[in-house]
Amino acid sequence: MRAIVVGGGIGGLATAAALVRGGWDVEVLERADRFELVGSGISLWANGFTALDVLGIGDRLRAAGRFDGPAGLRDHRGRWLLRASDTMRARTKDLVGVVHRAELLDALLSVVPRECLRSGADVRAVRQDGRHVIVEHTGGTSQADVVIGADGLHSAVRAAVWPDAPKPRYTGQTAWRFVLPRPSGVADEGGEIWCRDGVFGFFPMTGDRIYAYTTANTPAGGDRDADQLARWREHCVGWPEPAGTLLATAREQDVLRHDLHYLPALRTYVDGRVALLGDAAHAMPPYLGQGGNQALEDAVTLAALLAGVLVDGVPGALREYDRIRRPRAQAIARQSIGVGRLNHLRNPVATRVRNALIRRVPESLATRSYASVVSWRPPAAAANLSAP
Repeated sequence: MRAIVVGGGIGGLATAAALVRGGWDVEVLERADRFELVGSGISLWANGFTALDVLGIGDRLRAAGRFDGPAGLRDHRGRWLLRASDTMRARTKDLVGVVHRAELLDALLSVVPRECLRSGADVRAVRQDGRHVIVEHTGGTSQADVVIGADGLHSAVRAAVWPDAPKPRYTGQTAWRFVLPRPSGVADEGGEIWCRDGVFGFFPMTGDRIYAYTTANTPAGGDRDADQLARWREHCVGWPEPAGTLLATAREQDVLRHDLHYLPALRTYVDGRVALLGDAAHAMPPYLGQGGNQALEDAVTLAALLAGVLVDGVPGALREYDRIRRPRAQAIARQSIGVGRLNHLRNPVATRVRNALIRRVPESLATRSYASVVSWRPPAAAANLSAP
């Protein structure tokens, strides 16, 4: 049977790779003129690595970015609020790995047959006739037994099939991200510094690089000129190290600016033979580091449920995907939105109260909370996703 995957990002390529393993004929439609290896750093947690293991590239990504050093949350003076404990590490075989998004995309492309990829295909319409789905795009018309919308926050598939679905909303926060060689004197440790009105995060990467980011409450669309780095440095004056050192080392061309949006909860991810996944289904702010990881969970779950089904069984498999994935993904999205509000408090009294409460969180509670997000097992049917 034939599947069309719309979108050539993390979720789309992972879905294509998993479907090929399940015996599907797959076409990936990417709007851009080519499948670009772009972006900044991205965190992979235990659940993401588990999904990548199903695709046969988990160890490749572990080698590219697994991090086992000290990590946790610090306050605006650099004091620990919460540290990643040995108990947390013991709950899963992986704590966190940080890779360049280009490295992850390259690994995913390595397990998607080249003949499946079609760039320069901007989707214009999606129609169903009961047994097939027809996709009109700038490259022509394609037909399939199932269509997967993995085309991001501003999904064309979502707009075509669910025209009344809620639109993305701005969180009120913007992120600036960069990857650079690790400066001398910056320790091999990672985590986040929660300052007043913002967050500074940093994680070592392989190749003696470091991924860093900061977020702040700011109007959408601002500071896209050549002075954005200067404004960023000014915003972070007085923040604990390594913020100052990393900001001083960064170059304007290293910095990627992203206004942070989320997608309000959808009533369903499926309609007949069409399904949404990744940001097209549950875009969330990055405060739990789960956007890409949830897309990987989606991809493996969906492909596992579709493996071996007959053409008439596709709608039922998609409904089961919706039943399994939507509650978990939406719960994690809600948590991420909540963390974004908590770590961008402007009131100094509220900030002190927040910090005091975090310091008093029992290790057992922190471990359970962490495990509830990153402990994930694919459906048993994922065993049917054998190497092509």
